[in-house]
Amino acid sequence: MQSGEAGITVVLATQGWRATVPQPEALARRAVAAALREAGAEGAVTVLLTDDAEVKRLNTGHRDKAKPTNVLSFPGGLPGHLGDIALALGVVRREAREAGRRPADHLAHLVAHGALHLAGHDHLEAGEARRMEQAEARVMRRLGRPNPWKEGRGRPAT
Repeated sequence: MQSGEAGITVVLATQGWRATVPQPEALARRAVAAALREAGAEGAVTVLLTDDAEVKRLNTGHRDKAKPTNVLSFPGGLPGHLGDIALALGVVRREAREAGRRPADHLAHLVAHGALHLAGHDHLEAGEARRMEQAEARVMRRLGRPNPWKEGRGRPAT
């Protein structure tokens, strides 16, 4: 584990992630750590790599939206715990395929997106959205991955 990753827990609830992304747990840890460094934030984060059905259940229960989505972020309620991030394998795989992206690159982007939300970033207004996109691009560059905002690539649906 690299420095900055000690408070990051990754739960692999769906084995299909390993068939889709090499070492998904390590990639998720690195993406969270890079996003928190970018935001100047510290704290524990848990990442749940699960399936569409579980994310649909979470999305329904917490956001009243009865469908799976690519990534959900849940702010932490305890001191030192920034929060939790959940990702849906089927949605992530489909979006990557539709965008012509490698699933690993899409996973890294979505985990970073979720971690930036936990660190206080948002994208509800134009200025906020632009700042968050720039932060995501810097995180992806640190991870050695392509900028998700080049060539018309779409905004994460959170």
